[in-house]
Amino acid sequence: MSYGLTDWLEEPWNMKQMSSMVWKNFLRKNAKDLCVGIISGIVIANVFFLNSVSADVDTGPTYPDEATVALQIAAMQNQMLAYGDLPKAGRAPSRRMVIVPISAYTSEAAQTDSTPCIAARGFDLCAHGEEDVIAANFLPMGAKVRIPELYGTRIFTVVDRMNARYDRHVDVWMKDYTSAKSFGVKYATIEVL
Repeated sequence: MSYGLTDWLEEPWNMKQMSSMVWKNFLRKNAKDLCVGIISGIVIANVFFLNSVSADVDTGPTYPDEATVALQIAAMQNQMLAYGDLPKAGRAPSRRMVIVPISAYTSEAAQTDSTPCIAARGFDLCAHGEEDVIAANFLPMGAKVRIPELYGTRIFTVVDRMNARYDRHVDVWMKDYTSAKSFGVKYATIEVL
């Protein structure tokens, strides 16, 4: 005796309900295993049948059109074109102008510390030999200044410090003691660049 769809439809309601409860219990107990099996099946199918999943039809080599080739050739033959000269840099305007007392000093132990030729920044004044450095406490090390009233356009660099009591004072380094002595103290405007 065979059991078909019509037989199942003719079964009393209790039997249908009972068979659905069996499936629900089966799914509840084995849900984890079923999920792992389905995911494993999908992964295995993608590994073994990769060509059917991501098929790429080989159409042969592709060549660029003439416009693209012309652009590539023009890019390879590109040369630098002259567009003119940059403007000449003039003198930078001063950021700040201050009137201060200016004196002179030399590299003598009486006027400096135990290392007369070495400035506070570690700069060797005697080896440098140029009178283009100053000592100042109110300016940062390496600052560039001009003293136009006394030295015109010459630019000085701050490489040394003075005694702490000289807050707004500038000392110009000189090679010769007699020149420094005759310089004295002068009030002049300095331009901080």
